[in-house]
Amino acid sequence: MSEYQLHIGGRYQAAESGLRAPSLNPANGEVLATVQQAGESDVLRALEAAQCAFNGWKQVLPSQREAVFLKAADVVDERAQELRDLLIDESGSTLIKAGYEVHHAAAFLRGMAGECRRVTGETYSSDYAGVKSYSIRRPLGVVVAISPFNFPLLLGLRKIGWAMAAGNSVVLKPSEETPVVGLKIAEIFQQAGLPDGVLNVIPGRASDMGDALLADPRVKKITFTGSSEVGKMIAAKAAANLKKFTLELGGKNPLVILEDADLDYAVNTATFSNFMHQGQICMTGSRVIVEAGLYDEFCRRVAAKVAALKTGSPREPGVVIGPLIRPTQPAFIQEQVESAVDDGARLLTGGKYEGSYYLPTVLADVTENMSIFRTECFGPVMSIIKADDYLHALTLANDSDYGLSSAVLTNDLQKALHCSESLETGMVHINGPTVRDEAVVPFGGVKDSGFGREGGRFAMEEFTELKWVTIQTGQQQYPF
Repeated sequence: MSEYQLHIGGRYQAAESGLRAPSLNPANGEVLATVQQAGESDVLRALEAAQCAFNGWKQVLPSQREAVFLKAADVVDERAQELRDLLIDESGSTLIKAGYEVHHAAAFLRGMAGECRRVTGETYSSDYAGVKSYSIRRPLGVVVAISPFNFPLLLGLRKIGWAMAAGNSVVLKPSEETPVVGLKIAEIFQQAGLPDGVLNVIPGRASDMGDALLADPRVKKITFTGSSEVGKMIAAKAAANLKKFTLELGGKNPLVILEDADLDYAVNTATFSNFMHQGQICMTGSRVIVEAGLYDEFCRRVAAKVAALKTGSPREPGVVIGPLIRPTQPAFIQEQVESAVDDGARLLTGGKYEGSYYLPTVLADVTENMSIFRTECFGPVMSIIKADDYLHALTLANDSDYGLSSAVLTNDLQKALHCSESLETGMVHINGPTVRDEAVVPFGGVKDSGFGREGGRFAMEEFTELKWVTIQTGQQQYPF
């Protein structure tokens, strides 16, 4: 069994805190590795390393930064099998999900490489005689990134990559459930030639790190992916210290199926949107809203398909449903399912668990008054809601405190366009799943689902400061 230290200033270093914690395999509960945990003094060391590295990294030419990211993508490809194995063992990823994540991680790194050359400003027409007016973008400084457990490689890279591409240095706190993946990200960039200290990885519990991680004056921005409750706390702390922040939070995402949709395609789309990675995705389409004309047949077909999904060890070929990463999660999901059934929902399949494995579950006749209509389960549970008509479906879809992703299945162009403008979500997918991501798109949500955007030029804007510059040619005439 391995023991991992903190990664600060380009090398592994022992944690001054003396704290250690096991990283567990969620499939069997076995200890995968022991990981040293950062305390407050370790945070300060990491911030100091990041601050020192920033002064050099911000001067590095875009082509040189681009080369680091392209090399990092190559390293991911070279170490793909190692990374897939780690994702299976530490995050409970199935073979399907682990392969998907590693492939997209390399693709995102190449997208980030391209953005290194596209940190742009604008020119403006001035009403002052002889004035050249323009804006430039400059990196912020030290960024604190807090990444989640569900896609620890891909989302860890998304937390740090755009920031570094824009010229910032980063301190990454990976999820407590997947610290080894976070440390492997540091190894990937070190192998790719990233200067020491530009990326620092400090596993541990936020409660052990004190206020420095969020409040230290060297920290210019905080970027976080996780629950809405924690996101609100981080936003409050960031605002109290006048720090920028980007939040990518939870979702209770609607998948709207209109009467003219292809029924078999709707079943496949709903199944993928709900059960990829055991439903542990912020974009999971857990509220499936179906127009009345298709409702009964959809329920019958989707229940049959979901009942046939294979549950088991994530290393087994063909397994779709692996373990939930937190041992407390199955009981929470069971409570939500039983409450819905007590309130009148029909359990079509599933509704049981053994250890960390929750069977893929489908509930029909879910209504707005049920907790499961509004609460993010973060597990393999599909809730089906009947809509009287198209406008009722839209009303149901927007009846949520969340607003991350949404999808609409229809062959009616007018309704598709109307939905794209009317759905109160940051992302709308017509005739596709709710679970979709790409490197250069404005990824993010509204309402309780987040603040700011990640991806492409939108992320580069989030991780830079806009500065207005004027040059006076000749001499300006003053009134006194």
